[in-house]
Amino acid sequence: MVNQLKIQTMRKELFYLIIFIFLISGCQEDAVDFPYFDVLAKDSTEVVVKAKEPIIFELEGNPDMLYFYSGETGKRYEYAGRVSAIGIPYLQFTSYRANGKQEGSLRLMISQDFPGITVGDAVATVSKISSATWTDITDRALLSSGTTMNSGAIDLSDFAQTGKPVFIAFKYLAQAGSIQNKWTISALTVKNTLPDGTVYTIANTTNTAITNYGVATVFSPGWVFFPVINTYSWGLSSNNLVITGATSVSSATDMSEAWAIMGPVDLTKVTPDVGLFLKGLDTRLENYSYTYNVAGTYTATFIGVADNVYGKKELVKQVKIKVNP
Repeated sequence: MVNQLKIQTMRKELFYLIIFIFLISGCQEDAVDFPYFDVLAKDSTEVVVKAKEPIIFELEGNPDMLYFYSGETGKRYEYAGRVSAIGIPYLQFTSYRANGKQEGSLRLMISQDFPGITVGDAVATVSKISSATWTDITDRALLSSGTTMNSGAIDLSDFAQTGKPVFIAFKYLAQAGSIQNKWTISALTVKNTLPDGTVYTIANTTNTAITNYGVATVFSPGWVFFPVINTYSWGLSSNNLVITGATSVSSATDMSEAWAIMGPVDLTKVTPDVGLFLKGLDTRLENYSYTYNVAGTYTATFIGVADNVYGKKELVKQVKIKVNP
C-alpha cells in the first residue's frame, strides 16, 4: 500500500515536471530574440571620405525595423532622448518707443514662482501677478528712446534651473498728465547656447512651431495680456507685441499698468535629436547610401529592432566616419 502511494506521488511529480518543462519551452519559443544585423562600409572598415561624396553602407541581416542616425547635429544617437541641457540662455528682442516721452514706461521682468493664469478669471490672474516674485532685469537690456533698438543678448543664466521654468514679462507703466508711450516689441527669441556651440531656440514672439537643426518639435508657450490699472492692454499684431496708452494729455487722466507675460519657459530646454526610419517589416534593405556635406568626424549609428507581441529588443551598430574637405 505504501509503495503504491509512493508510485502515485512520483507519477504526479513527473506529470507536473513535464508540464513545467513544456511551459518553459513554450515561453522560450515566444521570447523576443535580439535582431541579427551588421553594418559594413563599402570597400573599407575605416571610413574616410570627402565632403559631398556618398558612403555606401552594406547591411547584413533583416531586422524588423531599422533606424539611422548620421551623427550630424540634430541627428546624433547619444542625444536622441535629451530634452534638457545646461547652457547659456539668451533673451533678445528689438523695441521701438513712439508717442510721448515718458521715461521708464517699459520694464522687463522675470519670475520663477508665478503660478500661471486663471482661465476666465482676470481678477484672480491679476492677484497672482501681484503676489508673485518678479525680478526687474530692465537694466540688462537696451531699450528704445525713439528709434528702433536691439536689446542685445540678455544673459538669463542665473534663472536657469532644470525643472524650474520661468515667466518673462513686459510691464507697461505709464503716468497720468502727459501723452503715454506706444511700445512695439519685435523679433523676440529665447535661445539656449550649449558649450559645444549648438544653439536651440526655445521661445519666440509667436506660438508657432520652432525648428532646431531640422527638427520641428518645439512650440513657444505664447503670451497672455492683462491690464492691471486702466483699460490699455498689450496685443499681438503681425508678430509684434504692441501697447498704446493715452494719445493726448486730455485723455491721460489716470496712470496705466499692463502686463504681457510669456511662459512657462524652460531655460534648459533643447530639441531631442532624431533618426531616420529606413525600413519596416515589409521591406528588406541590403545597402544604404548617405552623403555628408560638411567636413568633420561623425559616428553613424544604425538601430536594428526586433518587435512582436512578446516584447521589443534593439541592437546598435556604429561606424566612425571622417569627412575631409
